Amino acid sequence: MAEAGPGGSPGHGTEADGHRQASGTEHRAAPPSFRRYSAEISRPQCEAPPVLTQTTSRVLEPSDLDAALAILDREPVANAFVTSRVQMAGLDPWRLGGEMWGWYEDGMLTSLCYAGANLVPICATPRAVRAFADRARRAGRRCSSVVGPAEPTSQLWRLLEPSWGPAREVRGHQPLMVTDRASTAVAPDPYVRRIRKDEMDTIMPACVAMFTEEVGISPMAGDGGLLYQARVAELVGSGRSFARLDADGKVVFKAEIGAATDRACQIQGVWVAPEYRGRGLAAPGMAAVLRYALADVAPVVSLYVNDFNTAARRTYRRVGFQEVGAFMSVLF
Repeated sequence: MAEAGPGGSPGHGTEADGHRQASGTEHRAAPPSFRRYSAEISRPQCEAPPVLTQTTSRVLEPSDLDAALAILDREPVANAFVTSRVQMAGLDPWRLGGEMWGWYEDGMLTSLCYAGANLVPICATPRAVRAFADRARRAGRRCSSVVGPAEPTSQLWRLLEPSWGPAREVRGHQPLMVTDRASTAVAPDPYVRRIRKDEMDTIMPACVAMFTEEVGISPMAGDGGLLYQARVAELVGSGRSFARLDADGKVVFKAEIGAATDRACQIQGVWVAPEYRGRGLAAPGMAAVLRYALADVAPVVSLYVNDFNTAARRTYRRVGFQEVGAFMSVLF
């Protein structure tokens, strides 16, 4: 699934030239070559070993890592956000930034749910969703969002809303878009480049503006932005923050490669400065970031976008992305 943008809200900030339009674009079926990437129809790659002899849920432990990775590997694109975290941190809650819940059917681990800054159902069957909802209700809400593939996330929210609601906003259909090649229809912007570590003061205002515009709250609230700045610095330090600057050194376009595994990565935080919107910067900028992603990070690149943002969806299709599924986000 999608990577959390700097500050914890997955995949937000995918505005092409900043335009928000009412949804009206028909959701087209993905060609067969992309169906293997879909969060809704991808098939298991391997099975997890037996652990329990009953049907139950529990908090996974570090010793469950291989079984958890086998579940995550079933949908490498949809699960990229959680997979990237687990690969780096394992299943220790302190290092992972939250607990990983597991659902067992007749002793087999079949579904997961990441419970950290985001609550994320993973390969979750209806029975697993009910178990995860029960556990979440008992624990109380600690997350800033519920996010994941649309069907299980919708089921999870229906069960949680009576005790957790109302949400600040529910985005019920966010198309998941994927590509494994760059389009020849849009030339990459040659002025889009990696942001250097000594340019944190340059990129940070643009990141804050993107997050505030997209999510509706400032990432600088609460802890003064310490966690958000740390996440931005992590992306810059890893060479996954990109921007085009104007003659005065101001960011006019930016995007990041957020979650990344050896099988898939996710573009996030796409933003064009308000005064530069409508000038056609988004498509060439995205083409440039996509080129970097495919060349340096992973063979498949994804993103997800609000369904009402028809301008962004057109832009992403122009540079080669195709819709293969849908996510849902519940924001608190």
